[in-house]
Amino acid sequence: MLTKIKCPKCNTEGTFSISDPVYEGPYKCWKCHELFKIRMEHNALKFMEAMAPEELAKFEQVQALKNKFRRPQ
Repeated sequence: MLTKIKCPKCNTEGTFSISDPVYEGPYKCWKCHELFKIRMEHNALKFMEAMAPEELAKFEQVQALKNKFRRPQ
């Protein structure tokens, strides 16, 4: 299901889709390319704040480590 997210910087509406009931991570506006940290629960936006590029790099490193040690299902 697609959820609409309005960019607080440029007011452009974008869409975002998740397969899990909860998502916390980065979101980038398709128009102004501003980076945000968001939290979504059951396709509803619960939290949104600006995110620095350094935070994105750290988030990606953590995700890579999680994926490395994840057990195959």
